[in-house]
Amino acid sequence: MAKVSTKFVCQSCGYESVKWNGRCPGCGAWNTFVEELEVPKSRTGHPSVSVASSAKVLQIVDIPSQQEQRFSTGMVETDRVLGGGVVSGSLVLLGGDPGIGKSTLLLQLSHHLAVAGKKVLYVSGEESATQLKLRAERLETTHNNMYVLAETDLDAAVYAVEQVKPDFLIIDSIQTVYRPAMSSAPGSVSQVKECTGLLLRVAKSMNIATFIVGHVTKDGNLAGPRMLEHMVDAVLYFEGERHHTYRVLRAVKNRFGSTNELAIFEMAQEGLREVFNPSEMFLSERSDKSPGSAVVAAMEGSRPLLLEVQALVAPTTFATPRRMATGADPNRVSLIMAVLEKRLGLRLQTMDAYVNIAGGVRVEEPALDLGVALALASSLRDVPLPAGDVYIGEVGLTGEVRSVAKLEQRVREADKLGFSRCIVPAYSLRGWRRSGAIEVMGVSTLAEAMALVL
Repeated sequence: MAKVSTKFVCQSCGYESVKWNGRCPGCGAWNTFVEELEVPKSRTGHPSVSVASSAKVLQIVDIPSQQEQRFSTGMVETDRVLGGGVVSGSLVLLGGDPGIGKSTLLLQLSHHLAVAGKKVLYVSGEESATQLKLRAERLETTHNNMYVLAETDLDAAVYAVEQVKPDFLIIDSIQTVYRPAMSSAPGSVSQVKECTGLLLRVAKSMNIATFIVGHVTKDGNLAGPRMLEHMVDAVLYFEGERHHTYRVLRAVKNRFGSTNELAIFEMAQEGLREVFNPSEMFLSERSDKSPGSAVVAAMEGSRPLLLEVQALVAPTTFATPRRMATGADPNRVSLIMAVLEKRLGLRLQTMDAYVNIAGGVRVEEPALDLGVALALASSLRDVPLPAGDVYIGEVGLTGEVRSVAKLEQRVREADKLGFSRCIVPAYSLRGWRRSGAIEVMGVSTLAEAMALVL
């Protein structure tokens, strides 16, 4: 077997070296050297390229149209996030905190696919085959079409893929597998990049839908190079607090569908359960008579979600008041508080303010502005908002309430859950046709909304 030579390349300026350097001699940057494979060169000094290539330049109108082949995962919520199902030959990266439930989700997906007649190969670099079997028995996800390989050598895993020829391949995780030809440790930038490139070639050449598990760092980003997200076809994040029962599967990149969809699961003893009516779930523990609580209607892709915004305003004991937001954009909350103080005269400069989206959901949509503002005012005045109200609207710096998209779907969801009134931007009511029993009232400014509900 021919020896594969490697080199170290600066990621800032491209300086090449035969050994690793802490500081680049070319540009002076620190810790930018990454190990890469040497590209074979021809006698002319240029990389070898086959002149008689089979690829041809085509006009785009002459390329025949072809619909991608999809198959269902057996889980409706996951199919929604993927854009309608798994695409054959696609490479999907699933990221999330350790212990959040990534392996549990993939085992359940594997079982549904195996029951549907698909052949699944699960390559585990973190657990032994016995540990994986015990987890599968606990989740009741064992099947004859499921194959398991406990291996960290990716070349050996690829050989097993060629022998088994699965329809669905899982690599758990990309930080534990390695290529023996490279001297760097598993999980390093060069190993992650090279292993992903090999899996991409395998997925495309053999038409195998491949899922790669990736861990995230403490700041919430995927561990490894950012190029990893550019190489794959889709990037999914599995979010949620480990000590909470609800998990959210969100797409941040998808070449075969929308990136606005999300799926919500509930972690139970038997595994993950799909939540088909998340609005009712998020509002199930809401107290109607508590000051600082408001219901808002957010859109996640094609799905409307009714969420509870909780606000707590209290006198501060520090020179600088605290501003904290969980599930909402902290900068947006600070902006809304500045509008309340300047346009409505509310004294908030000596108050600590805490805003929370109940249920552990993270939403950064401007349509939550009106609900956040009214929840803050309700907590400041210690007066509860009307129990049957839902608030929809974006708040501008001059105190106006601006229109939002897909208002009809939001109002319809509120009507379905039995709410009696929706406070919406007045501009959005132009050409509005009443539907359902819910009352829809328009406001032009934040002051109008305050006078209406407080």
